[in-house]
Amino acid sequence: AEITGWKLDDAFNKNLREIYPIFSEKTDISLIIPVEKILEGKRTRIHHEVMLHSKSGAKVPIYQNVNPIQDEGGKTTGLVVTFSDITQRKKAEKQIKKSLENQREVIEGVAQAMAFTIETRDPYTAGHQRRVTTLAVRIAKEMKLEQDKIEGIRMASTLHDIGKIYIPAEILSKPGKISEVEHNMIKTHPKVGADILKSIEFPWPVSDIVRQHHERMDGSGYPDGLSGEEILIEARILAVADVIEAMASHRPYRAALSLEDALNEIRRNKGILYDEKAAEAAIKVCSEEDFHFS
Repeated sequence: AEITGWKLDDAFNKNLREIYPIFSEKTDISLIIPVEKILEGKRTRIHHEVMLHSKSGAKVPIYQNVNPIQDEGGKTTGLVVTFSDITQRKKAEKQIKKSLENQREVIEGVAQAMAFTIETRDPYTAGHQRRVTTLAVRIAKEMKLEQDKIEGIRMASTLHDIGKIYIPAEILSKPGKISEVEHNMIKTHPKVGADILKSIEFPWPVSDIVRQHHERMDGSGYPDGLSGEEILIEARILAVADVIEAMASHRPYRAALSLEDALNEIRRNKGILYDEKAAEAAIKVCSEEDFHFS
């Protein structure tokens, strides 16, 4: 009575839908308890969250249970409807969601600041992480990944070269060919980046994605020589986006290649160096008229 607003005497002989009007929590569409189907044994039980419109017009979120009553022979002879007010739980969930959103905004701000720091040291790759992020997210969406994985890719892409902060700027911006020693130093950046990011409690495996973004499907990558499914799908997507953007952009040791040249590299090595599905998605995305590195 407290939840519905109906006194027992007033509710007596009333239609169930009149004293217990329930609606979809998301769409506000009126719902009907399938009494006949339950009595016929076509439905066993129902338990879900719905919105109850009380007699006073108040909307109360409730958790509803509808269970059949059966006789000794197993025949359904009636049903029992129980429900509980979950208003406080919903408020708590909303507060938690808001707190998580605020936390993500702080993390995003820190990530952007860290990305800016590395780009100020390496002017030739200014904007590289941002452009890689644009492409990696498009690839992930084309592959229909879950939204949470897409957000993880967005964050990891923004920070994937943060490990270059430990590499001397003169090596990063050196024109012409670099030495083997310098090349080996540059190859440490995924591991260094992962070590930096370990200390931040991201809601995604950002550190692992960053560490793995130079791994290759055939095991020829670095730093750990992972192959195939050992590499996170997020890292496989980031690897493809990173290669395309790097080839299509100017570097101190070479002029920019065309986007088509970069895509040909992906075509030649899809399923060998690069994840086949990620490669195919990247080729499709880069061929769309609305795509451009922003």
